Amino acid sequence: MAVVLSLRWAGVTPEQYDAVREAVGWEESAPDGSSVHVAWFDAGTLHITDVWESQGDFERFFGERLASAVEKAGIAGQPDTAFLPLHRRFVAPGVSGAAS
Repeated sequence: MAVVLSLRWAGVTPEQYDAVREAVGWEESAPDGSSVHVAWFDAGTLHITDVWESQGDFERFFGERLASAVEKAGIAGQPDTAFLPLHRRFVAPGVSGAAS
């Protein structure tokens, strides 16, 4: 069952996020089970909304590829996360690829 990951991580900077993104390369080599990733910053907090085919897919990606890059980027603490069942997914016609 597909899930939505909602993540908030206080204290993460855009520079740290970009360092992790570059180190992991998820845009160039998408992790198995990933579908959508959206990230933004507000008041010193990183916010992420993802869609994954399963919570296990995200957990595998975190353990195999993401955790070491997070540590190397000097990101401290733990994020607030929630996994909820996906009810519906819509992608507007003509939308594809990454945005900067």
